[in-house]
Amino acid sequence: MRENRSPHILSTSANLLGLCFIVLTSIKVSKMQDVTLIDETTALAIILFMTSCILSFLAMRRKQGSDDRLEKIADIIFLSGLIVLFLTTMMITFNVIK
Repeated sequence: MRENRSPHILSTSANLLGLCFIVLTSIKVSKMQDVTLIDETTALAIILFMTSCILSFLAMRRKQGSDDRLEKIADIIFLSGLIVLFLTTMMITFNVIK
């Protein structure tokens, strides 16, 4: 029997979406130098996590068995968002160390 990952993807994506908004706000408040690339990657992560939230929600709302494709797409987009968020945190870290 296949396990349903959509609720896990939805809750984690929503949490990381909130984290991205906090990162974006803190960058603006701290007035960091060279933030254009950091802003853009954070915005990309927001878009990816929001898309993952929507797709996982739609996968949960569909009938049993027809949600596999949406769940796989949400999973891939979620992983892409994690990678982008990792790159963003690395850029912030290196910008703070300077």
